[in-house]
Amino acid sequence: MSTQVIVYVLTALAAVVVVLTRLRLGNDQGGAGRLRVPRVLVHLHIVFGVLALAIWLVFLVADENTTAGSSTVGIVALACWWVVVVVGLLILVRWLPSHGKHASSGTEDSWSEGPGLSVLAHVGMLVGVCVFTWAYLTSAV
Repeated sequence: MSTQVIVYVLTALAAVVVVLTRLRLGNDQGGAGRLRVPRVLVHLHIVFGVLALAIWLVFLVADENTTAGSSTVGIVALACWWVVVVVGLLILVRWLPSHGKHASSGTEDSWSEGPGLSVLAHVGMLVGVCVFTWAYLTSAV
């Protein structure tokens, strides 16, 4: 399978992660999990996810001799993807066990019984963005 096909498939999966994170954590309760997710993290994840997706798609489909296909556009897109990854991993922190005298118990998650979906999504996003970065650095895209 060609590297370009892999990058396009991973791009679609990254879009799904951004959308599902919005659906899962975008309600007024602040999401499910051991701790409530700060709204700023959810908003950062959504904003940078949409920006990364839009800029990355423009970079992928544009001719490399145009401004949209320039290396600067690719670097900006990758920077946005890395922000999404870091914020996504920070969102995963809510699943770490709480210890201590004042620790609260976890809340129920209506989509799954544990952190499996979030771990799969955000660790997968990390792997995907590593592939994006590798593909960019090797000029495969």
